Amino acid sequence: MRNSTYANLFRPEIRKEAYLYDLMLVIGGSVFIALCAQFSFSVPFSPVPITGQTFAIILTGAFLGSRMASLTVIAYLLEGIAGLPVFAHAQFGLAHLFGPTGGYLIGFVPAAFVTGWLAEQGWGKSIFATFVMMGLGTALVFVCGLSWLSLFFGSNNVIEIGLFPYLPGAFVKIVLATLIFTGSRAIIAFRNKGD
Repeated sequence: MRNSTYANLFRPEIRKEAYLYDLMLVIGGSVFIALCAQFSFSVPFSPVPITGQTFAIILTGAFLGSRMASLTVIAYLLEGIAGLPVFAHAQFGLAHLFGPTGGYLIGFVPAAFVTGWLAEQGWGKSIFATFVMMGLGTALVFVCGLSWLSLFFGSNNVIEIGLFPYLPGAFVKIVLATLIFTGSRAIIAFRNKGD
């Protein structure tokens, strides 16, 4: 599926219908991210909660591709800035982008783009490549998040506060996203054989 995405499989050929289709994907994807954000658990010694957001981001990237996934994440962030309770713990507001977790939120955009771009290059053809693809997307979230978090807690403490407690959960989310993406690929391939 090089240079293609699952989203393109069902995109209408008529331009107006294609625009509406893309709009629905962006809205639906942003709602999916918002719902996953509500699976959140506070960590006592860190301002960064454990959430389902990263799972939603890498899965959205893999399914929608670089362009559509980036637009979806930007729409999600704009919804939160506009006052919709889409961030973790049903929070909202521009202040979250400038607070300790702001780097993670901003990091969702490059993470979705890179995951989507890798999917477009055919990285989703095997379980191992898909796992690496999802892992790279997740790593980008951490890089952006830790860089920003270090401004609040210093570079000496940021790994203990913003990385180590989240690695087990990140691994589980990467595995789940990998299984869902490769499973859907197998289902579509099976259906195409029958046609």
